[in-house]
Amino acid sequence: MGTDAAIATARLSSPKSGTADSEIRQGQGSSRPWDEPLAEDLLRQHLGGSGLGAWYLYRETSRHTDPLGPDNLLIFLTGPLVGTKVPTSGRHAVIAKSPLGQWGESDSGGTWGQMLKRAGYDGILVSGAADAPVYLWVTEGQAEIRPAQHCWGVDTYDVDPLLKAETSSKAVVLAIGPAGERLARLAAVMNDGHDGRAAGRAGLGAVMGSKRLKAIVVFGTRVVPVARPEALMQAVKQTAPVINERTRSRRDYGTAGGMLPAAAIGDAPIKNWRLGTWDRFDRISGQRMAETILKRKYFCAACTIGCGRDVEVATGPYAPVRGAGPEYETLVSLGSMCLVDDLEAIALGNELCNRYGLDTISTGGAIAFALEAFERGILTPADTDGLALTWGDPKVMLALVRQIGLREGIGKLLGEGVREAARQIGRGAEEFALHVRGLELAQHDPRSMNSLAVAYATYPRGACHRGCSHYLERHGVADVGYEKALPRQDPAGKGTMVARIQDYAGLFNSLKVCQFIMPGTLGRDLVTYLNLTTGWDVTLGELLMIGERASNLKRMYNVRLGQSRQDDVLPRRILHERLPDGGAGEYTPPLETMLDEYYAARGWDADGIPTPETLRRLGLEWTIPDLPGKRARAAAPTR
Repeated sequence: MGTDAAIATARLSSPKSGTADSEIRQGQGSSRPWDEPLAEDLLRQHLGGSGLGAWYLYRETSRHTDPLGPDNLLIFLTGPLVGTKVPTSGRHAVIAKSPLGQWGESDSGGTWGQMLKRAGYDGILVSGAADAPVYLWVTEGQAEIRPAQHCWGVDTYDVDPLLKAETSSKAVVLAIGPAGERLARLAAVMNDGHDGRAAGRAGLGAVMGSKRLKAIVVFGTRVVPVARPEALMQAVKQTAPVINERTRSRRDYGTAGGMLPAAAIGDAPIKNWRLGTWDRFDRISGQRMAETILKRKYFCAACTIGCGRDVEVATGPYAPVRGAGPEYETLVSLGSMCLVDDLEAIALGNELCNRYGLDTISTGGAIAFALEAFERGILTPADTDGLALTWGDPKVMLALVRQIGLREGIGKLLGEGVREAARQIGRGAEEFALHVRGLELAQHDPRSMNSLAVAYATYPRGACHRGCSHYLERHGVADVGYEKALPRQDPAGKGTMVARIQDYAGLFNSLKVCQFIMPGTLGRDLVTYLNLTTGWDVTLGELLMIGERASNLKRMYNVRLGQSRQDDVLPRRILHERLPDGGAGEYTPPLETMLDEYYAARGWDADGIPTPETLRRLGLEWTIPDLPGKRARAAAPTR
């Protein structure tokens, strides 16, 4: 993303004639491609990825936008480093108003983002809704809408070769599966076929399904321009060995390598967040995966870590499985959360989620919720078509994955997420439906590392650990003023720390480089990469302010929807139910005290609303009219 950055804008329409008529528009009503240039000053304020996406979503949607209506904007964005040799710079963001009702953002690796840049685009904006299924074919600076009726209902693994046969064998496919087509609020946006990369969270697959957009297929051969290529290559050569050394555990065992350390400190949730210890974690660990079903490592574009796992189950009741293996979050959500200790069954559950296009975190959370509801007698065999929802039964877990993915039986209700499922079930089900803003909790327990309490309560899409506070709590990040780890169950200073690390992580999300390189990359490295790529002269201070600006703009998006401190909450189980044993036993986080500190560190008022002074300091004064009590709507900036 330099002076030649461009966005492709697609408007999908449903004409009165009932025939499929979708267009890429230029101005009003033209059927020609519209390539929108991106102003350099806009990029220097927001970079790309989720930062730039926040600017687009704020100005292009309103408080009245229906997340599953044609007026919602579905945004796909890379970042300024994508397509270069910068380590792990192969990612892309997917952004829209979430079906959960607020800011929606997800992130994926693989090769799709890099290929989009090589096809000549930094991002794609999609609005409207097609009358019949379509897919978007993007190549060499051109875009074309094609019919996709023949692809509708095909899972994400099988649609990959089908669309490559119609376009290019070297193309990269991003697609939704049956879950997104059927508007499940747990639906993900998948890419890279059997490699199973997922923009999993916030239900954005349902937004894509509501537009009847089955896929976006990209291919290009263009070289991404770099202002000083030789100097950038030298910088990468200097930092890559450090990154590789400091990410060794992820190279050896993937994210699943964190299973046993997390279990040791009570971080990995068990039985819908009810138990403190479980003696089966070793059976579903990254180490066990490496010894049994692992076939090879998977590397995203420009990555030297290779944390992805490619697995194979060739025989037995859960065969065949071949392709992307389960990550840490999936091993917990479909494993310990449900008391399932069969690694091969979890691998199949992961593949089914990938094929249907489901967020494995939310799917596992929904299944654990259903198991507890059945245990309590709130759900009965009459509700589950005779299926006994038994803890620890892999066949039950797999049956529920299938039903959620296809929106059949009890899966139709669970596919709405635990908040809505609990509301419909009633009878006290809300007490054990663990979510924040409707998003099921990520698989790290705030009772083990209490910075997560603030992170989950305040992250704009819901209960999300992408702010990486738990990493800082265990290791420290010097760039934000923390040289060493912090005591994980001491609340002192945690509010301020979470604000700082969320902003810092936001840089990675806007640059679209992987957060896993945080241990081996300093802020000065990001500055070097960015300046050598773009020819700019930004400082670390400017970059940190960009991260802060993104955090505040996302917050203002939710403020405009009526959210405030009353929404910065955690489930009762996390705040008031102590685990009986384990590394997080006998502790609950003091959320309100940490929230006060967090708001003060951010320059927000006691209700969690950014002050006008804070917004002006960050160049976001155009959002001030949308503060509570203001009558005038904000005048969005011009492009």
